[in-house]
Amino acid sequence: MTCIIAIGGGKGGSGKSFLTGNLGIMLAANGKRTLLVDVDLGGANLHTMIGIPYPSVSLSDFIDKEVASLSEVVIRTGVPNLFLISGAKDNLDVANIPYTQKMRLLRAITKLNFDIILLDLGAGTSFNTIDFFMIADSSIFVTTPEPTSIENVYRLIRAVFIRKIRQILNKEDFKSFIDRLLERKRDIRINFLTNLFDMLSAHEPAKARMLEEALETLEFKLVVNQHRKLDNMNLGTLMSRLVAKHLSIHMESWGNVSFDDRVHGAICNKVPFIHKYPYTRTATDLKEICDKITTLSEQARESVYNQMELQF
Repeated sequence: MTCIIAIGGGKGGSGKSFLTGNLGIMLAANGKRTLLVDVDLGGANLHTMIGIPYPSVSLSDFIDKEVASLSEVVIRTGVPNLFLISGAKDNLDVANIPYTQKMRLLRAITKLNFDIILLDLGAGTSFNTIDFFMIADSSIFVTTPEPTSIENVYRLIRAVFIRKIRQILNKEDFKSFIDRLLERKRDIRINFLTNLFDMLSAHEPAKARMLEEALETLEFKLVVNQHRKLDNMNLGTLMSRLVAKHLSIHMESWGNVSFDDRVHGAICNKVPFIHKYPYTRTATDLKEICDKITTLSEQARESVYNQMELQF
């Protein structure tokens, strides 16, 4: 079973591609057949982070139907077990990919056969970005300790959460009601989304329970990148509590990735940081996140095996 993990942030420069590339290298070194997909539409640079030349094929070839299947634009990286779908050749208008093409791409990603797929997403809260979160088994939100980055990642988490609610309720033909709540129409007021379940329970208790059960399965993780010694060590935990208070969802803090001046040099020299500086504090922090991703993947695989045994 493939484990799909979306890595995103609300602000550019938070280190999403840095984390995606280096985590991918570490997962591959641990024996996981890993695919990196650069879906930062219009701003792709993941190939640079892992130190490979400008790719000859990319997502554009699939989106423009120059190739029949998404697997045809998968390239080898030179790192055993590590593969890449680049976005570096993308056309200027790829950031505004039409809905039908986007859905075709989303479906194609879910059909790829790898142990782990890491999606490197663009910054912001556009539907094109959020919809990639929708196909992921787990989502890693990346922020830096700066207030602007924290505010933006909170908005992104909220946007993904609301999109998930709409997706779930739409299956029950309940979208119009939820839109009235979230858009504050007809004198409906919502101070926090925690009020949502109370309002739903009053109108449709069965659907409220269905929604609550579905949201409990969300796998939201938070990583604080570029963490310095003077920054609050518990910032991720504090943000997780804020999300729990205002959105009523559990988000697990996966800790901090320490700031290191040498990251800049590694990127400029197009050398993976984890290869050049494997014994730094930053590398140790990345390894801890890598181990958690490995655990998620193995738990998902074990769950599938258990379900298969029950069927037989």
